[in-house]
Amino acid sequence: MWQKHYLTIIIIIQQFNNSMKLRNIIFPVCLVAHSLFVNAQDQAPENWYNLDMGTDKVQGVSTEKAYKELLKDKQSSTVVVAIIDSGIDEEHEDLKDVMWINKGEIAGNGIDDDKNGYIDDIYGWNFIGGKDGKHVGKDSYELTRLYVYLKNKKRNKKEEEQYKKIREEYDAKVTGMQKNMQETQAIHGVVTALLDALGSKPMTAENVKAIEAKGEKITMAKQLFEAVFVPQLAVQGKTEQDTINGKEIVKQLEGALEYYGGGLEHGYSEEFDPRDIVGDNYMKSNEKFYGNNDITGPDATHGTHVAGIVGAVRTNDLGNKGVADNVRLMAVRVVPDGDERDKDVANGIIYAVDNGAKIINMSFGKGFAFDKKIVDKAVKYAERKGVLLVHAAGNSALNTDVESNYPNKYMKDKKNKVYKNWLEVGALSWKGGADAPAVFSNYGKDNVDLFAPGVDIYATVPGSKYEALSGTSMASPVTAGVAALVWSYYPELTMKELRKCLVESTVKVTDHVNLPGSHGAKQVEFKELCNTSGVVNAYNALKMAEKIVAGKKK
Repeated sequence: MWQKHYLTIIIIIQQFNNSMKLRNIIFPVCLVAHSLFVNAQDQAPENWYNLDMGTDKVQGVSTEKAYKELLKDKQSSTVVVAIIDSGIDEEHEDLKDVMWINKGEIAGNGIDDDKNGYIDDIYGWNFIGGKDGKHVGKDSYELTRLYVYLKNKKRNKKEEEQYKKIREEYDAKVTGMQKNMQETQAIHGVVTALLDALGSKPMTAENVKAIEAKGEKITMAKQLFEAVFVPQLAVQGKTEQDTINGKEIVKQLEGALEYYGGGLEHGYSEEFDPRDIVGDNYMKSNEKFYGNNDITGPDATHGTHVAGIVGAVRTNDLGNKGVADNVRLMAVRVVPDGDERDKDVANGIIYAVDNGAKIINMSFGKGFAFDKKIVDKAVKYAERKGVLLVHAAGNSALNTDVESNYPNKYMKDKKNKVYKNWLEVGALSWKGGADAPAVFSNYGKDNVDLFAPGVDIYATVPGSKYEALSGTSMASPVTAGVAALVWSYYPELTMKELRKCLVESTVKVTDHVNLPGSHGAKQVEFKELCNTSGVVNAYNALKMAEKIVAGKKK
């Protein structure tokens, strides 16, 4: 649940096509163009997610202020945070010193020394790998798996009704992705034609108007530019001499094409099924102890970034500063390029709990569930053990009070009953005001608990590198990091008390804000987006924790 540069354009194209039912490629580009003028003021402040509104004039979570004013010379305890994700680069320069290490296991001896059922699980476990060391890289979407499962089985009356709904949804998704692919290809061709014609000249209205229209492609490109980009000059207070970031548009479009291509090739493929790599009995939900100990996998970008937000070393002058300064990061790999499977998620939660994690970050999600009961069972187990689960709300600009999103805090078959160890997190932008919620963030007055920084978050990626990424996937570990920070300095808190500190100390957003996905066309009160009407704040949460702990000592 993260956002490469192209996900904004994907959401824009999909939402526009779904709502307007038009084929004209001008409109999606118009929406994209709104934010792609070259402007130094559009850069996120460095380390912004750790900054403070009062001190730094940006709505971070006040981490730096908390360390400076509340935590100086205080002692802390280590908190284990499990990162259930795509994998972690455990050798990253900013993470290697904060990785969880299973002290009961002897590396490389091929023996389950600690008798936990997992051989050589030094840094964690990979539930989407095989005993031979192979990995699941790409996987299908859950909708596809449900469709294929129901299609190929003898269905009773109830299953027949479910199958018809699933088939209709599946067909619509495939058709929609094919359409988006075609339109994105068309947009890409037009924009690249303009850039080629401009050569070394910047893309400005003045320069585009001066291009000699040779051939239909250039003529069409100029017409599109006149219809789309020129009106945006006035809207954003720009002139015909201001530069439009054409290369960034192309970058987004190429990423979108990669996304759509992958979706059609494996996400919605009825034939694609990599589960043989794992070697488990997939339909046996309670099965455990499959997988391997390679917690990096074929692409650990997402998980490594998430890990760095939670706990990258703060004192080494490298890369980024994690939110929490005394954590150990446990790697649990369950997320492929595609939808995670419920069985793996459940096993990942149980593994993390059994091996000492106190907080579990889950930056993933999907619109369908194959076996919600097995995940619910694991969430309930974590609740009994006093483990806090922090989950990303999703990047589809949807109201999850209405639209399904899994996993979630609601108990199956128990209407309105929720797990008390769950936090659902939306994404906040650094821009503030009406633009405070990220344009892509899911929201929900009931389902989402709070928001946290999730746009342009600079953190660790594999190979000891760093990158700014966006998504509720980034907002969730900011929140998990705040939780770990509070718990490390106030270990006397119960899990429920910790959660209380986080949700009751949020900084309230009083402005009317743009509804995610509306592109400014609709504004709402922030309380319509989450049940606390606020943003998680480390400084406030620590002060509340101090009061609770002090009260216990009286």
